[in-house]
Amino acid sequence: MAFKTQFRCTLALLLVFAFCAFEANARTLEDASVMRERHEQWMAQHGKVYTDSDEKELKYQIFKENVQRIEAFNNAGNKPYKLGINQFADLTNDEFKAINRFKGHMCSTITRTPTFKYEHVTAVPDSLDWRQKGAVTPIKNQGECGSCWAFSAVAATEGITKLSTGKLISLSEQELVDCDTKGVDQGCGGGLMDDAFKFILQNKGLATEATYPYQGADGTCNAKAKDNHAASITGYEDVPANSESALLKAVANQPVSVAIDSSAFEFQFYSKGVFNGTCDTNLNHGVTAVGYGVSDDGTKYWLVKNSWGAKWGEQGYVRMQRDVTAKEGLCGIAMLASYPTA
Repeated sequence: MAFKTQFRCTLALLLVFAFCAFEANARTLEDASVMRERHEQWMAQHGKVYTDSDEKELKYQIFKENVQRIEAFNNAGNKPYKLGINQFADLTNDEFKAINRFKGHMCSTITRTPTFKYEHVTAVPDSLDWRQKGAVTPIKNQGECGSCWAFSAVAATEGITKLSTGKLISLSEQELVDCDTKGVDQGCGGGLMDDAFKFILQNKGLATEATYPYQGADGTCNAKAKDNHAASITGYEDVPANSESALLKAVANQPVSVAIDSSAFEFQFYSKGVFNGTCDTNLNHGVTAVGYGVSDDGTKYWLVKNSWGAKWGEQGYVRMQRDVTAKEGLCGIAMLASYPTA
């Protein structure tokens, strides 16, 4: 009798284990099916088309890993910012880093300008948003071209043009990509904002976006469009390096080109909140500081305009923690700032 009872108990346990294994396998298959469907929906949303089934499978595996990491980060809930599944979701972090080609490795060779006209500014507003003052054009998208440097310089030029003329004009990044190629700047191959300002100065201006539209690829300089100037600058100045207080004085007076290290996974998928993630100071991306403020929890931040389209971050913007302990600023934002003059 004892043997039969033990046998029945063992059989019951085996059946339970088998059922649990079946359920677990079913859930795994269901989860895989759901993830595949999410990838298909993401592809449709972002217009992604792969060359063949092998590439699609490879990109799916990258997508799945990224989504799992994003959801694990958000579920942890221990950071003041969130991540999101954006247009970079099928890129490894190395592939993502290859998009941004700001020539940060050449920073040590740059001769900084000796003047800083905001040096003696003593009072600045507690917060400021140049968008609210009509000095910032809508978010743009550099695509897969490494032209962040051009977008940063153009955004700063658009800002000073509005402040000096009262007109907000969307200016041409493509003109810089195509025509500013005789020095450091090499179109989609990367460049520096100061050198872009030098080109605008020497060229006596820049065409509008409408006259010289963005193509997202290197092209031949359109001389006719290049000479159709819509805005000009009188020069440019560099913000004293490694000083967030100096950067604050500049941003309080106009939008400012800044360089950052944007290579972190968490920056790649930043969605909202004040970013204070781990990052280095290997400057690899040009963006534009268009304001600053204080969040609801009292965290000071920089308001930064990016060039990755409105589906990235906070409708194309990122708030980055301000007044950090590192003299370089978070992600090196205070290391290589500059602005055009008019």
